[in-house]
Formats: sequence, C-alpha cells, structure tokens
Amino acid sequence: MRDLTKKNILKLKQSSTLVINEKCKKLINQGKKVYQFGFGQSPFPVPEKIVDALKKNAHRKEYLPIQGLGKLRESISNNLKNKIGIEYPKENIVITPGSKEAMLLLHVAFNGEIILSAPSWVSYEPQAIIGRNKVHWIKTSRENNWFPTGKQLEKKIKSIKKKNIIFILNSPNNPSGTVCKNLKELADVAKKYDIIVLSDEIYTDLTFCNKYESISQYYPEKTFISGGLSKWCGAGGWRVGFFAVPNRLSELLENIKTLASESYSTVNSPAQFAAVEAYNGDFREYKSKTTNILKSVGNYVYSHLKSNKVLINPPQGAFYLMPEFPNSKYKSSTELCETILDETGVAMLPASDFGFSKKKMLTRLCYIDFDGAEFLKANINGKMLDDKIVEKYAPNVVEGVKKLSNWAKNL
Repeated sequence: MRDLTKKNILKLKQSSTLVINEKCKKLINQGKKVYQFGFGQSPFPVPEKIVDALKKNAHRKEYLPIQGLGKLRESISNNLKNKIGIEYPKENIVITPGSKEAMLLLHVAFNGEIILSAPSWVSYEPQAIIGRNKVHWIKTSRENNWFPTGKQLEKKIKSIKKKNIIFILNSPNNPSGTVCKNLKELADVAKKYDIIVLSDEIYTDLTFCNKYESISQYYPEKTFISGGLSKWCGAGGWRVGFFAVPNRLSELLENIKTLASESYSTVNSPAQFAAVEAYNGDFREYKSKTTNILKSVGNYVYSHLKSNKVLINPPQGAFYLMPEFPNSKYKSSTELCETILDETGVAMLPASDFGFSKKKMLTRLCYIDFDGAEFLKANINGKMLDDKIVEKYAPNVVEGVKKLSNWAKNL
C-alpha cells in the first residue's frame, strides 16, 4: 500500500531532544561513559509538599472539565497576576498535558503563518508543519542575545502576505539560555501590525536576573502565555501545562477547547489537584536554591569553556548554553556533535535542530548532568556558589566540560 501518510507528516522526524536522550541511555547500557548535555530535563526532585498533594489525590478517577480543574485555573490566573501584573481570568486558562500539547493545539487551530527566530525550540517548526502553517525564520546574532531586533521583526512581517501571523517568543530561551532584553521594542512592532504573540514562559521561574519580564506586559491584548510544571517544579513526567488566552482571541480559545475534547479529553485528575498546591504554595526557597544552583553551574561551564576556540554567551536563565566552535572544519553541526560524542563522550545537540544553517558550528549544551537532590543538601545561602561546591556536587558536568575544553584546544 502506498501514500498511507500525509505529505506534511512525512517531513517530520522524531524530536531530537528525545532521540539524544535514548541514544545516551543506549551507550551507557553498553558500558560507555557519557556526559549527558543533550536532554533538557530538570535535575531536581519535585517539592515534597507537591508530591504529598499528588499522593493525597491519587484516588481521583473522575473526568475533570475539558478546560481543566476550576481551582487550578484560578490558581494559575492569580499566579500570573502576581508575577507579571496582567490579569488572565480563569475562564481564559486551559489546562493541557504539558505546554507542548497546548502549543500544538494552537498550531492546529490557527489559520495563518508563523514567525520563528533562530534559535528556537526544536518542536515549534514541526508543530507548525503538523498544523499546515508556513514558517518564516529570522536570523539572530550573538550581539543581540540571540533574539531578533524590532527592525528584523517588522521587515519579516512586511514580507508576509497573509494577515494572520503568530510570532513565537521564548525567554529565557531554549537553546541559548539567554533572556530577551528588547521586549518592549518587539511588542511595539507586534502591536503596530496587530499580530499574535505566543510567549512560551516555561522557564520564567528559572531566570537568573532579579525580576522576570513578560512581553504580555507591553502587549497583553494579543499575547498567549504558555507554561507548566516541567521545568521549575521538576515534574516533566506529570504532563501538566497551561495556556492563558487574552479576551480578544476568544475564537481561538473555543477552538482549542474543541480540539482538546476530541484528543486528550482532559488532563489526568490527580496531577491537576497536585498542581493547585504547586501554584498556591510558597516555594520561594525551593526556587531560590534551584535557580542559584543552575546559575552557579552555568557560570562554571561558561568560564571554563570560553576561549578563542569556543564562543559563548553567559548564562541568563533555564539550564542551557550555546557554545560555538568557529574553527572547526566539519560539514555540518550534526557531524560536529557526532564527532564530539565519539571522541569525548559529551552529548550535545546541533544548532541545525534549532533553526540555524547546517554549516553554523553551534551546539546546545544542557548542564544538568548532576544529582539535584544531593546538590540541594549543600550549604546554599543565596550567593553564587564557588567552584569547589560545583566540583563536589556536579562532577559529571565538571569532567565533561574539561573534556570538551581540551578537545576544542586542538581545533
């Protein structure tokens, strides 16, 4: 039988982040030493109070409303208002099985075209392909923190004939680990041309600066916000995410709810009840400690890799860095990563997975190959941790970075 699969689906491949995770596990099972810098998963345990809430509600077996548990939606609405000062009423919140599913539903429902900046998370473009929405890329630079300028965004909008446009922004950014510094500039352009903004804020609670800013603060009327428990809470496997939808986009909200009803139906009940505790509880100490650890480890990696052979921006949020090897003579960033894995055991992802040209010798490095539960036991007082503490609690990261640095010296 022929043509069993739709042509747009044939363009897809399995998510590279999941593939590298499985590849690392296979190599480790074969007895090989692997430094797992490829898969972006929080190394920290879920806070005990949230785990207890899950246990307490394990008996919940009923189907919850398609849009999600009312108490949870109210908690998220209050959380957003306290954090960014913008009100998304609970009626405009949709609970989804992870923020990834939320964004997929938007792509399927949306009739228009998508603007992405390189670098962007690996799944934005495949999801647009599934939704049959054309993607337009903006090339960014290290000098602008790997985010587009307002002029670049305006030029790209003008080049698109369709009126319906979504611009996707992710800050702190996966894969660069940088924070967008020109949010108002981008918001002003989006507002001028009346386009939609999807603000992927899954890493907001892992921002290394004192205060997080959201583009919704400058353009609330047409900004979606997606978020969830995967990153700050360490509950990636629980699959609890959300979409916050502005009033002006109620048509898309209703269609997203319809798609949810015909796909996953509802997010699992015990996890939703536990998530209420996650958004209502006081986890400032947990967030402060985990963010301080990530910032300290990130700065250790940055300071020990940065050289005339490795170009790299300092870490500003999440748990990623994007080292560039400009002197390497490989045909593609994929070949570069394969060579590094074979010769050093360091697993990273190529920049071509994030929207860059194959010839751009950039990689994504995820510095979470350590035992987060053990690290939390360290004497963490809110200050930057010194190298000795990082070396004690993150030995795989330290050893992997040393091997990568030594490898780069020979380029």
